[in-house]
Amino acid sequence: MKALILVGGFGTRLRPLTLSVPKPLVEFANKPMILHQIEALVKAGVTDIVLAVNYKPEVMASVLKNYEEKFGITIEFSIEKEPLGTAGPLALARKVLGKDDSPFFVLNADVTCEYPFEKMRDFHVAHGNEGTILATKVEEPSKYGVIVTETNSTRIDRFVEKPVEYVGNRINAGIYIFNPSILDRIELRPTSIEKEIFPAMAADYQLHTFDLEGYWMDVGQPKDFLTGTCLYLSSLAKRSPEMLAPASEAYVHGGNVLVHPTARIGKGCKIGPNVTIGPNAVVGDGVCLQRCVLMEGTQVRDYAWVKNSIVGWNSSVGRWSRLDGVTVLGDDVQIADEIYVNGASVLPHKSIKANVCEPGIVM
Repeated sequence: MKALILVGGFGTRLRPLTLSVPKPLVEFANKPMILHQIEALVKAGVTDIVLAVNYKPEVMASVLKNYEEKFGITIEFSIEKEPLGTAGPLALARKVLGKDDSPFFVLNADVTCEYPFEKMRDFHVAHGNEGTILATKVEEPSKYGVIVTETNSTRIDRFVEKPVEYVGNRINAGIYIFNPSILDRIELRPTSIEKEIFPAMAADYQLHTFDLEGYWMDVGQPKDFLTGTCLYLSSLAKRSPEMLAPASEAYVHGGNVLVHPTARIGKGCKIGPNVTIGPNAVVGDGVCLQRCVLMEGTQVRDYAWVKNSIVGWNSSVGRWSRLDGVTVLGDDVQIADEIYVNGASVLPHKSIKANVCEPGIVM
């Protein structure tokens, strides 16, 4: 089987992290975002993966080479000379996606969930039509494009954009599986799969919906990255609790704490709920961490408080300092002692020696 991952451009929504690392390689729960997806795809029998990108960072090429060897798969870059929307990349990657009759997955690189690729594949093969959309249920469907199915059926009847009256609560989760025949519908030009291709497939009775169980999140921007981390850790607590720090650890408060084995944690800390601590991170004494992410090589010094924030690689937070309000520190940022930072995006290699009380970009 084959898969196309829609990576896109420079990851501007996730800056300042993506100023140092290509978006697919930013660690989500201590593992590059794209590795979560590749592992799940390989488990479902995928052997050929295409990454649809606007540019090819050399660092990504070398990392993906390692994944090819590790999993015994082929990973190719498909580079768009102009943005091709959500359907054009399928036409550009036709050589791989259409090389045999097996179906292929298409997924958005920013989406995190429990990736039900195996169940989705079996469902798709069983109904025998051209496409299957993974759907997730939402509480406020009026904000989204809603999928409407035929009565007592998974076959999609139509799509309703931001409905005023209730027509359903299923929305497109950004993960699909298609037969190669879909490629005959798509020209090599900027094309929207949602607005141009799906309605035509539904009109031909060729499109079904498969319900996602569990959480779903687009983690392409910092506040959603943090929410997605919380959802992932809650899922991990149910599926593989042994991967989380046990509640018996003195520093765990509220659970869902993921600590890399090489991280060091001081005395009298209160950590949790929903905290990820990366490789070689050093947490001082009396530190309080809540709903936050510490990337590799970070230092949080004694009695600091980090909440609702992402501390980028090799950054340090001074003694008695406080981060809150979806603060994001880029690579190698130094926060002095006794400093308050609220909602700031701090670019790499900066030193902060005065309070930042209003949300904004620190350049």
